[in-house]
Amino acid sequence: MSGHSQFALLTQRRFLPYFIVQALGAFNDNVYRQAIIGLLFFLGVTTEQRSLYAMLAPAIFILPYFLFSAIAGQVAEKLEKQRLIVITTAMEIAIMSLAAAGFLLQNMPVLLVALFCTGVQSTLFGPVKYSVLPAILKPEELTGGNGLVEMGTSISILFGMIFGGLIFQLAGAQGPAVAATAIVLLAVTGNLVARRIPRVDAGAPGLKVHWNPLPESLAVLRMARRQPAVRNAILGVSWFWFFGTLLTSQLPAYAEVNLGGASGSAALYIGALALFSIGTGAGSLLCEKLSARTVEIGLVPLGAFGMSAFLLDLYFARSGAAPVGGLDIAGFLDQPGSVRIIVDLLGIGLFTGFFVVPLFALVQSRTPASEMSRVFAAVNIQNSLFIVTAALVGIALQQVLEWTIPQVLLALAIANLVVAGWIFALVPEFLMRFLSWLMVRALYRMRPRGIEDNVPDEGAALIVCNHVSYMDALILAASIPRPVRFVMYYRIFNIPVMRWIFRTARAIPIAGAREDPALMQRAFDEIDATLAEGELVCIFPEGALTKDGAIAPFKSGVEKILERAAQAGRPVPVVPMALRGMWSSMWSRRDGRLGRMRVPRRFRAQVEVVAAPPLDGQPSAAELEARVRELRGDAA
Repeated sequence: MSGHSQFALLTQRRFLPYFIVQALGAFNDNVYRQAIIGLLFFLGVTTEQRSLYAMLAPAIFILPYFLFSAIAGQVAEKLEKQRLIVITTAMEIAIMSLAAAGFLLQNMPVLLVALFCTGVQSTLFGPVKYSVLPAILKPEELTGGNGLVEMGTSISILFGMIFGGLIFQLAGAQGPAVAATAIVLLAVTGNLVARRIPRVDAGAPGLKVHWNPLPESLAVLRMARRQPAVRNAILGVSWFWFFGTLLTSQLPAYAEVNLGGASGSAALYIGALALFSIGTGAGSLLCEKLSARTVEIGLVPLGAFGMSAFLLDLYFARSGAAPVGGLDIAGFLDQPGSVRIIVDLLGIGLFTGFFVVPLFALVQSRTPASEMSRVFAAVNIQNSLFIVTAALVGIALQQVLEWTIPQVLLALAIANLVVAGWIFALVPEFLMRFLSWLMVRALYRMRPRGIEDNVPDEGAALIVCNHVSYMDALILAASIPRPVRFVMYYRIFNIPVMRWIFRTARAIPIAGAREDPALMQRAFDEIDATLAEGELVCIFPEGALTKDGAIAPFKSGVEKILERAAQAGRPVPVVPMALRGMWSSMWSRRDGRLGRMRVPRRFRAQVEVVAAPPLDGQPSAAELEARVRELRGDAA
């Protein structure tokens, strides 16, 4: 697993054309919007007219998300996805042709109509943009794929703004013609690349599309709220847009007033935006490395705390007006404290990437394929609401309450902690995964082998593994891309602190027949129900931690689980796995209780998690034991 890289996706046809299309779309949208601003300066319109456009343009662009997202989600569910992407990019050609006419005629009403149409096209593309990823990527690739998409989007927006803003400055009198040509060529390129995307089957081809937007909007919002983890992941994504909108909307004035940028120059503003965007892109890419190619939502609390920490430091780094004004980028870099501000802006972006990428991956991994596009339509509706709210809050804080920009940033940092804490309180799984991620990464260096090839990407499977330490379940959960329900001895399940983690992870406690026959029966019933729902279940058939490092005989409970599933007409494959190198590491029984309380002799021990190909049928406990022994070898 360690040899894999998310960048390998950029060499594969299943991902590269899609990645280029979505990046070109974000780039072209921002070239177009910035070019309109350039045209306003070119025409010499008054400041009041430019301010009117600044208020109208975002509302015009985002209105279609409210009106048509639910319909777009149904269409994206019904149609083959590659075909829909080709249709939306063809729409972009037509819309940008209309916009090109607006530039050539220097007609602002035509440009605003085209802007509305661009919002419609983006609304239609939005649900398919994220719903296509689970269809073309394996579960272990979701985090890396989403990281690439977020990185591509952030960088495309940034360069689109720069390119669009420079068109009229560099082209002069030819600006309208250059802008018109650029946006049409970009749209045509996107459509040509979209035709290279492989076929992606529809999620629900038999779905009947309902065209009334209001009831359908309510319907998709209800659909997105069924699972608490998904519902609150969507809330987190929308908060990301609120946070980003409020922060970036402050940057133009912040660059001039608090950083000392020259009046009328956007250099420091673009520089600050670039730092935030580069940080977001870097954080998005790092998610795969930090998560070990699983959907690791433990990164979300880390991202939230980091966002607030760096935003708080940004407030204290420059809480008042800049001591020197009229600066360009070089002049700002010469000022005391500039490095701290640069690090803060990069840090905010970096942890924003940690925050949002796992949330997208979580929604994708836990939403049925037949509902994926409609759920992301709900995401777009809610995102739009949060974006508009962020704009209104920013106006109210500055115009009504007369707060300074650093005060707004301070309030945003505090609000981010409050909202994040609220989300984590509603769904403890986020905080549980953070604690388990922190513990595993701090205590061990993991080397998974064979997991991606042998653990099924979907459907039920039973995982059997040797049992060496109190940390085994957390280590396996950090190594397997899909969510796993662990069956564990009830005394381990009830260990203080760990109990909260295990309960939140929906572990299944079990006892021996002589200890608690009722608990044992409940455990078998829950295991069978979990497998019937197509989930992964992991058991430790030894029944207890090893006391001497050797693998104990496997108990017959594994045979009962397989027999019960087979009798119900739904046999499940069995994946043998082995933990290697755990016996002399922390939390095994090699040390006594007092020994486990000290820093272990193998702190940051290298541990291997090895998986073999699934076994079909009903292998016996002895056969499974022999296979796990073979996998573990001499590496106790």
